[in-house]
Amino acid sequence: MDPAFVLVHSLLLGPLTWAPVAARLADLGKAAVVPSLVDVADVDDPPFWPGIAAEVSDAVSHLPREQPIVLVAHSNAGPFVPVLVQASRRPVAGCMFVDARLPSRTGVTPAASPERLEHLRTRVIEGRLPRWTTWWAEDDVALLFPDPQTRSTVSAEQPRLPLSYYEQQIPVPPGWDDRPCGYVLFGPPYDDMAREAEMRGWDVAEVGGGHLHQLVDPDAVTARIVAMTKRWGSSAD
Repeated sequence: MDPAFVLVHSLLLGPLTWAPVAARLADLGKAAVVPSLVDVADVDDPPFWPGIAAEVSDAVSHLPREQPIVLVAHSNAGPFVPVLVQASRRPVAGCMFVDARLPSRTGVTPAASPERLEHLRTRVIEGRLPRWTTWWAEDDVALLFPDPQTRSTVSAEQPRLPLSYYEQQIPVPPGWDDRPCGYVLFGPPYDDMAREAEMRGWDVAEVGGGHLHQLVDPDAVTARIVAMTKRWGSSAD
């Protein structure tokens, strides 16, 4: 049975960031699941990774029991992939990182570096951070979206994360990457992550664009995701 694609959105955004790719996958006759994680950090107490793993497991529970999954994580969902693999009640056929942070090789992954955490503390209002699209200059944000309507709908579902989200340490269970792993790069500043993925021996590909390129050109992003997983299947034959 072909694997289902589990499209995991950035915790700073919402499931609509993956909706166009999910629709393209469905058009190709492929199963796609987009868990919603926007409420996971409603409670301020970390860690949040157990709730993220539980939400993803629940989202795929309707799939046939024997159907494997491919985890596809965007942006800051990347560090949660190891715990998603560990929590999965079905086979994980592969893990793909799309313009995403990578988890540490072993031990734990800090949700933010000390320097980033110190910067974020200056932005907190009543314990929570502003919505992500307000962190950047207007001209830069506008370029991330294909049109004003998409920007409006995607921006509306952004959560305001508590600072404690960035204070958590995310476990890296051993053996999580004993399966095909790959990286799809859109562009800077994630080119460093793509180079690290290449050093780990992973499959690496590029679809040039901004950080939300899956909204701008879902056809190209879908094609790259499907092509990479087909290569994984071929190498396993």
